[in-house]
Amino acid sequence: MTEQSHTPATRFSRPGHGWTQVGRQLLGAAATVADRPPRPPLPFGAPDEVLARVTDELGSLDLPRTGIGEQAALDRMAHIVHEYGLNLTHELCAAHLQPPPLSVAVAADALASATNASLDTYDSGPATLAIEAWAVQALAGLAGLPSSAGGVFGPGGSYSNLLAMLIARDQAGAARGIDIRHDGVSALGRPVVLCSRVAHFSLQRACAALGLGESAVVTVDCDEQHRMDPDALEATLEDLASSNRTPFAVVATAGTTDFGTVDPLPRIAEIADRHGLWLHVDAAYGFGALFSDRFAGLLEGIGVADSITLDLHKVGWQPAAASLLLLADTDSFSSLDRSVAYLNPEDDLAAGFGGQLGLTLQTTRRPDVLKVATTLLAYGRDGLGEMLDACHDLARHAQRRVQAQPQLELVSPATLTTVVFRYRCDDLDIDQVNAELRRRLISSGTALIGRTQVRIEPDAPPRTCLKLTLLNPETSPADIDRLYDEILRVALEVESEGLAPAALNVGAAHD
Repeated sequence: MTEQSHTPATRFSRPGHGWTQVGRQLLGAAATVADRPPRPPLPFGAPDEVLARVTDELGSLDLPRTGIGEQAALDRMAHIVHEYGLNLTHELCAAHLQPPPLSVAVAADALASATNASLDTYDSGPATLAIEAWAVQALAGLAGLPSSAGGVFGPGGSYSNLLAMLIARDQAGAARGIDIRHDGVSALGRPVVLCSRVAHFSLQRACAALGLGESAVVTVDCDEQHRMDPDALEATLEDLASSNRTPFAVVATAGTTDFGTVDPLPRIAEIADRHGLWLHVDAAYGFGALFSDRFAGLLEGIGVADSITLDLHKVGWQPAAASLLLLADTDSFSSLDRSVAYLNPEDDLAAGFGGQLGLTLQTTRRPDVLKVATTLLAYGRDGLGEMLDACHDLARHAQRRVQAQPQLELVSPATLTTVVFRYRCDDLDIDQVNAELRRRLISSGTALIGRTQVRIEPDAPPRTCLKLTLLNPETSPADIDRLYDEILRVALEVESEGLAPAALNVGAAHD
């Protein structure tokens, strides 16, 4: 690889160069890929081949003694991610809860990086403190939380769920006169959290990290629509009452990862309140329904939650990360409070030089809120709601296409933007066929769809299914039809070959 000439290493993009220099460099890098043909969802080739090509593009594995210069490095990286990265803007990219981010949010995210502000103290970024407070109050109001509500942005929904469980655990301890932060969890006995059996796995991770163990998560059966069954919740709580296990929180899911379904929040809230349990709503996926007049009713009852997780890097079209934990009562953050002499001494706090160190486990905290606040100002509730409506309409179109195709079986209809289905065949293992079908679509660069396992019959083992998560409002029904045509074509190819290993010669898809 030929090295490009560059500015001597002693010349830097000093802070004095300002944001104009940043803009010029970004525009230069963008120009290196602007005239190239559109990218497929993922690059053509087997994973090990693609990753090896990226390594070759980067050059020697040794840290270079001298650099190639700033613009050349940006250009090379722009080329690599264009050629070998994920293209979320492609109309047949529909695997995960990763939307194509809004351009205005991307620009605001670069602004956040350029400021390099932190939200732990006033003097680390005063403007961003006020911006986050504004965005938190706006979103808390959208959820119907009381005026006492507060919140904090974090690095993802898994982290927000961890923080919620930490706070719920500490509140349960305080109600029993136990200082968990000082004395640890042993004084609580055997605390447990209840959630549905299709709740996000981050709850098990959270309980493990909090010293409770993954076994502290007690799962509750679901109904046929993959929603927590309130009667089963009641029965589980009755069973726990006769054991030495003490529930301290119920987690309802508003937008399950696989199905987009929403637990019956009003009934779960009533049960949690009657048993004196903290109610956390994991609305990482589903919170965006509140932007839409058509779908806001799905989240009826969310306003009585003690805490809510929401991810605007899902239904919100933000670059990751844009996760927020909302609390109904800001005072519930108290167990996270921390006095540090060099950050928040008492006399500085009294003079108004506070920050948000006491709302999170993080110290330095990037102002991810800038992109969120910019988007809320740019589009408002209606603009974001229209995008969700468009994505739901696509999901409904995809559902109708499955129902009209004899070879396809609808496993879960569209609640928000997700459709789960599978290809059916008689002579081969259906699970293997569906898995191989997806791998071939990915390796060919044709399309990117998801997979999961679903218990299709109550007492049967889970089966491999395919999943579309449609978060690109610019995808058209014709694109969805083209995707299903390709799914059926490749499925027949897999059948005819009798489950041969994933191949790359899938027609002219790469061309």
